[in-house]
Amino acid sequence: MELGIGIGWRPEIADTVERLPGLDWVEVVAENICPGHLPPALLRLRSRGIRVVPHGVSLGLGGADRPSQQRLADLAERAEALGAPLVTEHIAFVRAGGELTASPALEAGHLLPVPRTWDALSVLCENVRVAQDSLPVPLALENIAAMISWPDEELTEGQFLAELVERTGVRLLIDVANLHTNHVNRGEAPSAALDELPVEAIAYVHVAGGVERDGIWHDTHAHPVTQPVLDVLSDLRARVSPPGVLLERDDDFPSAAELESELATIRTTLSAVPQAPPSIEARDPGRRPGKGARSGPAAAAEGAGPSPGKGARPAPPASAARAHADSGARERLGLAQAAVLSALVAGTPAPEGFDARRLRVQSRALAAKRADIVGKVAPELPEILGAGYRPAFLAYAKGRPLHAGYRRDALRFAEHLLAAGHLEDGDARRRLTLWWQERAAARPPRRATRLVRAARAALVGR
Repeated sequence: MELGIGIGWRPEIADTVERLPGLDWVEVVAENICPGHLPPALLRLRSRGIRVVPHGVSLGLGGADRPSQQRLADLAERAEALGAPLVTEHIAFVRAGGELTASPALEAGHLLPVPRTWDALSVLCENVRVAQDSLPVPLALENIAAMISWPDEELTEGQFLAELVERTGVRLLIDVANLHTNHVNRGEAPSAALDELPVEAIAYVHVAGGVERDGIWHDTHAHPVTQPVLDVLSDLRARVSPPGVLLERDDDFPSAAELESELATIRTTLSAVPQAPPSIEARDPGRRPGKGARSGPAAAAEGAGPSPGKGARPAPPASAARAHADSGARERLGLAQAAVLSALVAGTPAPEGFDARRLRVQSRALAAKRADIVGKVAPELPEILGAGYRPAFLAYAKGRPLHAGYRRDALRFAEHLLAAGHLEDGDARRRLTLWWQERAAARPPRRATRLVRAARAALVGR
């Protein structure tokens, strides 16, 4: 299925997107739309024949738990409401802990990398099969950007993706900006990943901007696309004609002219590379990626030789060649992910083998993103607190992991400020009290109530 050139649809640039010339399709964050109340701008795009693809961010298919049936049902509902040709998600975990590990449930509020191990691969494949059986359209999964590396990994990124496709037939959403990010942050050459992954399984490609600070690349989606990212796109284009390429921009939105210019640069980059053979899917749209070849653990266990132009994939140990993840694999993965996430959001020590400095950088990035999202969910808070909003929120978030979503987080932040007496500005305190009362209860909690809640939280966390 050919998609063409697209852009990430965001409410802030809805009017601009409608006016962009030569636009073939758009992608929307699935969790940000309501099937029964689709934005009029999206409906107008659909009426013009522009396809809309929902892009999920909260399934956490790389997590140790099986995917939530409610989240899958919500994603399926959005796909049907939009008449989408496919849906996409990420190879990542976004939560950890809970019943599986008998530890507090933690939310990252961000996409975190899974370890490239046979255990993690088995769990991911089983979760993907559950998702595929629950969705009305094909699923494609995206490689993510990462600041941190797991110790003792057993597979490269390309090998991990190739095994995933062979075992499940899932399609791939390759983000070339994320390949560049992992090159800077983890020393992984994009060309090596492209050599090893099955390019014929690519459903479409993401292109996005970022920025480097202190030797670490931040995949911001708020900066222009850089030449190194375009170079990775050229490298991919030399190997295959991707069915679609999409520009992502999530913040600090530029003018319409700048967006048009970036899309034009993407088109030029694609056309400047000698014609690559079309993907297998493009030649035969009904063909499922991986179909027709031996697949699954049995084929992997045989250690088939390298495909043309690709390196040989390592044969898994016998225990990893089973078709399904056993409970031991889920528990081992769950404990490891809970330890990492706890270090990132709850201030516990870095697990053995991890770069403590990188974990601190990732922790600060998670807290900053959390502050940004709470500020968007509850824009009155930055308005009331002014320049003090961000430092106050970051101080609040330290050691207080995200629970029950960002709206509840905003309320708890306000409760914290009011009950702890941190606001010396009487007008700001009055306005914050009124804001809190309108959304939560007749009055903010007294200090005694806050102390009781803190004691309960400490007992649960033991």
